[in-house]
Amino acid sequence: MRDAYNDQLDAIFDDLAGICRRVQIAVSEATAALMTGDAAIAERVISDDIEIDRARERVEETAFGLLALQQPVAGDLRTVVAALRMVGELERMGDLSVHVAKVARLRVPAIAVPEEIRPTMTRMATVAEDMVSRVCDVITGRDVEAAIALGRADEEMDQLRRTSFSELLSGDWPHGVEAAVDIALLGRYYERIADHAVSIANRVIFVVTGHNPAPAA
Repeated sequence: MRDAYNDQLDAIFDDLAGICRRVQIAVSEATAALMTGDAAIAERVISDDIEIDRARERVEETAFGLLALQQPVAGDLRTVVAALRMVGELERMGDLSVHVAKVARLRVPAIAVPEEIRPTMTRMATVAEDMVSRVCDVITGRDVEAAIALGRADEEMDQLRRTSFSELLSGDWPHGVEAAVDIALLGRYYERIADHAVSIANRVIFVVTGHNPAPAA
């Protein structure tokens, strides 16, 4: 009985890692749609999000079942409660990818990102995708050191967000209000993906050590 219980706990983290990989694909494909104006890719990101939602539901069912039937305590309870929070954050990361894809689809056949701001936005997308990939590894290995490092990596995203605002607010912005709104929203979406990755990494630290990491200075 105890072996089956431990297998269920491990399976929760395996499922979280699987959802994370789906999110990584969603971020990558949403960015591809955004930078190429490819409506088909955008539609795929939007339609595939249902699979992330269903996977979240399965994790929640398993976690609530363990809470009800096994009444876990101490480290096991930390694992279950953290998993419930992590799966919600993963789902929101998928939703943010859908938001990026919808901006891309809205502007087809044009490309939503003006040429001169594309380097900043491309870098934001790259950082976001890299952070999702890294948090997948953190979940799989329950790697505290990698989780701590991920928190530090978020600093680049914050700087890129400030850069994008500077570009938007420059006096010679030639693309009008519509494009400015798109860029402001896209920057927020990528920033929030990164924030969720850090939050998930912090929850892994809590599961492994029993301590919440200190907030960044």
